[in-house]
Amino acid sequence: MEQQEILTVIEKHLKKSVSSVSGNIDAAKSFVDYGANSLDIVEIVSGSMRELKIKIPRTELSDIKNIQGLVDKFTAHAN
Repeated sequence: MEQQEILTVIEKHLKKSVSSVSGNIDAAKSFVDYGANSLDIVEIVSGSMRELKIKIPRTELSDIKNIQGLVDKFTAHAN
């Protein structure tokens, strides 16, 4: 699975969860930079994993600092 494909799915779920987000997403930023709270982040990550059919233990997600980190983690588990 390509990183761009994964980023597109994450971007879709970010825009769905945080209504103030529009346009392109900078993967170097965190979800908090876009105004997402902790519940929003859980919804974004869970929804993205369901859509991408990826299962990652929550403990492996705790060290992720930005959106690119999540893309990298999803890519590693998808391939």
